[in-house]
Amino acid sequence: MDIDAVLSGMTLREKASLLAGSAHWSTAPLERHGVRSLVLSDGPHGLRHQVDAADHLGINESLPSTAFPTASALACSFDPDLARRVGDALGAEAREQGVDVVLGPGVNMKRSPLCGRNFEYFSEDPLLAGDMATGMVQGIQGRGVAACVKHLAANNQEHARLVSDSVIDEQALREIYLAPFERVVRRARPWTIMSAYNKLNGEYCSQSAWLLDGVLRGEWGFDGVVISDWGAMSRSVPSVAAGLDLCMPGPRPDHVDAVVEAVESGTLAPGAVDAAAER
Repeated sequence: MDIDAVLSGMTLREKASLLAGSAHWSTAPLERHGVRSLVLSDGPHGLRHQVDAADHLGINESLPSTAFPTASALACSFDPDLARRVGDALGAEAREQGVDVVLGPGVNMKRSPLCGRNFEYFSEDPLLAGDMATGMVQGIQGRGVAACVKHLAANNQEHARLVSDSVIDEQALREIYLAPFERVVRRARPWTIMSAYNKLNGEYCSQSAWLLDGVLRGEWGFDGVVISDWGAMSRSVPSVAAGLDLCMPGPRPDHVDAVVEAVESGTLAPGAVDAAAER
């Protein structure tokens, strides 16, 4: 596909429509431009691919799939090649079930025993987490399926995790919380990254230009798609301006309308929409 040619033939509203999901687990298609819908699925330890009634808690039925050891157990092996083989198996099942993006692995640091998602994170150690995630991403993407490394960044507690503010000085942030993300981005080149629910030093991660544009893309060279955690986007226009590409879940006609109106009023640069639509 000639992406530049396709993009140049799109209207502003068509470009904006690509920036929000069309359903709980899928992206918006643009059939007249040959752009199909992509299917996303949890998760890091076995696909949770729902084809009928969808929900983010996994209450409704999913297609049968292999349940692998959790990241917390997998990391006890200290074996990135084992993680790669698990990723390869995940990628193979994803291809079989028509899944384009596997939402994982998770590389947040284990910092509190009260964090309800510690089981799906690898380690307290950023080096081990980064190395294990590198293997898993390489395995998944070796099958032609995108991995989505999550949750950027510092989403390390359960209490109020959708709105909490992680206040972290830059040395600790760089050496502990961002280090596994940097390692996997530089070494495995994941095709997608998921932004976290929480605020980081007073700003929601999904609308932090410092985090998404400055650090992730500018410093680490990430060239893939940034996807919001499900319901993590706070405000449409600041998020697109900061480098968020895809708001999930959908449908979100309000997001599309807000982006179009902001460009037409001059409060959002058209280039920000073009860049996100292109990615």
